[in-house]
Amino acid sequence: MERLFEPLSGAARQGALAALPQVTQVPLAPPFSPPLGQPPGQPFAQPFAQPFAQQFAVAPGHFDELRGLAAQPGGATPGWSRFFDSLGQTSPGDLNQRSQLLARQVRDNGITYNVYADASGPQRPWSVDLFPLLIEPEAWRRIESGVVQRMRVLESVMADIYGPQRLIAGNLLPPALVHGHPGYLRSMRGATPAGGRFLHIAAFDLARDTEGLWWVVSQRTQAPSGLGYLLENRSLVSRLFPEAYRALRVQRLAASYRTLVDSLRARAPTRGEEPRIALLTPGPYNETYFEHAYLARYLGLTLVEGGDLTVRGERLYLKTLRGLEPVHGLLKRLDDEFLDPLELRADSQLGVPGLMQAVRAGNLLVANAPGSAVLESPALLGFLPALSEHLLGETLSLPSLPTWWCGERAALESVLPELARNVIKPTYGAPGSTTVLGRALTRRGLDEWAGRLTREPDDYTVQAYLPLSQMPTWDGRRLAPRSLLLRVFAMTDGAGGWQVLPGGLTRLAGASEQIASMQRGGSSVDTWVLGEDFSVDTGAESGPNTEDEAGPAALGHEEIEALSPAPGTAPVPSSRAAENLFWLGRYLERLAHRLRQARTTGTVVDEDAQRHDLVAMRQAASAVRDRLSPVQWQRIQKGEDLPSLEDLIRDLAGRQDEDEGWRLLATGQAIERMASQPDIAHLAWRLSDDLSTRLFTHSDDARYRVGA
Repeated sequence: MERLFEPLSGAARQGALAALPQVTQVPLAPPFSPPLGQPPGQPFAQPFAQPFAQQFAVAPGHFDELRGLAAQPGGATPGWSRFFDSLGQTSPGDLNQRSQLLARQVRDNGITYNVYADASGPQRPWSVDLFPLLIEPEAWRRIESGVVQRMRVLESVMADIYGPQRLIAGNLLPPALVHGHPGYLRSMRGATPAGGRFLHIAAFDLARDTEGLWWVVSQRTQAPSGLGYLLENRSLVSRLFPEAYRALRVQRLAASYRTLVDSLRARAPTRGEEPRIALLTPGPYNETYFEHAYLARYLGLTLVEGGDLTVRGERLYLKTLRGLEPVHGLLKRLDDEFLDPLELRADSQLGVPGLMQAVRAGNLLVANAPGSAVLESPALLGFLPALSEHLLGETLSLPSLPTWWCGERAALESVLPELARNVIKPTYGAPGSTTVLGRALTRRGLDEWAGRLTREPDDYTVQAYLPLSQMPTWDGRRLAPRSLLLRVFAMTDGAGGWQVLPGGLTRLAGASEQIASMQRGGSSVDTWVLGEDFSVDTGAESGPNTEDEAGPAALGHEEIEALSPAPGTAPVPSSRAAENLFWLGRYLERLAHRLRQARTTGTVVDEDAQRHDLVAMRQAASAVRDRLSPVQWQRIQKGEDLPSLEDLIRDLAGRQDEDEGWRLLATGQAIERMASQPDIAHLAWRLSDDLSTRLFTHSDDARYRVGA
C-alpha cells in the first residue's frame, strides 16, 4: 500500500534545475489585489494580513505561494488577498481558537493515519493545518489540461504493454522497465479489461519551481491514497473559514466523485443485473483504513475484505447472510501483488483466490486493472515526452522533473558526477528501498552510491532536485512557511475521457524535515481551486457554488453528505459485517448494563470485565466503521460515558429496518437484555449459540451457494 510521503527540498542551491527544459506555461496572477470594496489603484492594506505578511519569509530559492512572482514585502496574490480580507479584524487569539477547534474535530471524527497500527496501541490523529492552499484559475487550467493529457498517454501505454508491445519493439520503452518490473503481470498479457479501460483513477504529485511553474514529481496508479482525507480536510477547513470559502467561490468536489461512481457502474459487466461495486480494503490494521471506510460510506459502496469474497464460475461474489451476491466491480485499495494468492503472492491473506481469472474472463471491472504498478516507476517519467509525441502527436504540456534511468549507459555516465545535486530513487520500488537526497550525503556516501549505481544500474533512477514552494501556515504566533507537495487526482468521466478533481491533497513537510511524511511531523492542508470570478465582488453570493442554506454549519453540505446510491445498489452487508454488527449490539448493551449497575450501586462490580467489553465494542465498531455515521463513531469513542451510550443505542435502534445487518444488531441487544435477567438468562445463551451456529460458522464454505 502506497504511503503518503515524497522527497522534499531543504535549502536552495544554484544550478540544480539547470537541466530543466524550457516550458511555456500560463503566468501567475499579479501580486496585489485591493480589498473588497476598495477602488483599484489605491494602496493595499488589510487589518490582519499586512503586519503578518510583512514578517512572512520563505527560504531562499523557494517559490512564495503567498506573494507570487513579485514576492514584495507585505504583498499577496489576489487569492490570498481576498482570503485574508475575509478575516477582517481577526486576531491571533481567534486563529488559535480555530486551530484548537480543528484539532478537536479531527479527534471527534476519529480521523487517523497509522503505519500498520497495533490493535492495542493508540491511533494517531490525522494532521491538517489551518490555512488552505489556494490555486488560482489560470494555474489550475494548466494543471487540469496537463493531467488529462498524461492520462491519455498512460492509458495508451498500458494498452500496449499488455497488448502488441509495439513501444518495446520500436525502442521507445526499454524491455527492462516492463518485463523486469515486478509489478508487470504476465498473466494480464492479451487480456481486455472489463469496460474497455485499464485506468479509472490516478494521482499525480506536483511541485512548483521558483518561476511558479508546476512539475510532475511522481504518479500513482495502483491504489493512490488521499481521496478520503482530502474530503475530510474540505469539510473541516471550509467550516472554519466560511466567508473566505464563499468569497473565493471555491470549486466543489462532490460532482467528480458522483461521476466516478456512475462511470464504474456504467462500465461494469452486469449481464442485465443491477451493478454492484465494492471497495476492497486490506482491513482495519492498514495505515489508511479510516479513508477506506470513509470513502465506502461516502460513495455508497460495500466495504469488503478478501475473506468476504469468493470466485465461482469465473465470477466474483460477496458472502452474505442470504447467500452469494454478485459483485461486478472493485475499487481496490490493495496493491496488485496481494490480489490473488493462486497467481500472485501465495502468502497473501488479503486477496481472493481466483480473482485474476475473473478479471481475464471480463466478468469483473477492477479500478485500476491489475498490472498498473509498472506506470509508477520513476524511470518512466523520463520516457513520457517521447511516448506522448509518438502516441498522441503532442508535446507534454505539464512536464516531469528531469529524470534519468541508470540502466541507460549514457544516462548513468551523465548523472554520476552530479549525484550531490540530484535525488536517487529505486526504479522498481522494492520493499525497504528509500529515496536518497544527494545533498544529504557525505563524500564517502556519494562514492558508495556511485558504486552501487554502477553495479546495479537498472535498479536506480536519478531525478533533478527541486526546492519546493512554500505556503503560509499558522504556528500559534505568526505565519510560518512550510514546503508543500500537491497531489491531484484524475478520474474517469463516464464519457470516454477523464476529469480532474478540482482540488487535491496537499502535504507539508515538517518544520525541520526534508521528507513530507505524516510519521515525521508532516501535515496536510485543504486545497482550494478558486472560481473563475473569485476576484469580483458582486455584493452577494451567486452562481453554481452558492449554498441554499445559510450559515457556516450548512457550508459544504453537498460535499460531505454521502452520495445517494442508485436504486437497487445500496450497500449489502457481508456476513462478516453482519456478525460484527451482532456483537456490537451485544457489547453495547452489556457495557450499558454494567454502567447502569455502577451508577445505582456506586461501585464497579468487575473492572476487568468492563474493560474487556469496552475494547470488544470498539473492535466490533471498527470492523463496520463504514456503516456508522461520524456522530455514532464519536459516541462509541466516548466509551464509558453512559448518556452517550444510551443515545447511541436509541440512534441505532432506528436503523433496524434498513437491512439484516442492523436487525442482527438489534437481536444482539435483545439477547443481552435477556441475559441480564436471571430467570431467562439460560434462554438467551441457548439463542445465542443457535444463531452463531446457523449464521456465523465459516468453516463450511459450501453453505454459500449461488442463488441461495
